[in-house]
Amino acid sequence: MVHKRLEGCKFVWPTIADGVMRVSPAMFAALFEGLDWRLVRPEEARRPQAAG
Repeated sequence: MVHKRLEGCKFVWPTIADGVMRVSPAMFAALFEGLDWRLVRPEEARRPQAAG
């Protein structure tokens, strides 16, 4: 079991459907850090530039 204390923030939980709250690993990481998981976006993958 893990205990996390937030500094002046609150957890923003995903909705519960059929009695279950489903979270992805990225959503869990955001929740655990006290971030609003709705605002977390994946980084854009950059294409490598051709060597000249």
